Amino acid sequence: VLALWFSTTGVLAKLFAEAVEAIEPGPVEGVRATGASALQEVIYGVIPQVMPLWISYALYRFESNVRSATVVGMVGAGGIGVILWENIRSFAFVQTSAVLLVIIVVVSVIDVVSQRLRKQFI
Repeated sequence: VLALWFSTTGVLAKLFAEAVEAIEPGPVEGVRATGASALQEVIYGVIPQVMPLWISYALYRFESNVRSATVVGMVGAGGIGVILWENIRSFAFVQTSAVLLVIIVVVSVIDVVSQRLRKQFI
């Protein structure tokens, strides 16, 4: 989990910074022209432009981490991956199928919820 957290934090920090660097200067200049403070420039000029990308990136990394946690668990980090690996090693195909089904359902539900959140915020 810690390895996934470090990886995700680094990737998201880079993506978030690049999103801020790629904003259109027009809205920020418009807010500045009204005599707004630097904080107000960020709140009303920058955040509305980057929030859809930030939400999209965060949801994507969450989905990716859920999938990765299964694989990492299979190599000994714990979680449902260990349960899956133990069932595979003991040739318990019914239990393996059940665990795989749970993983598929969880990932699918997260994907559907993520799509709905993207449609709502983007």
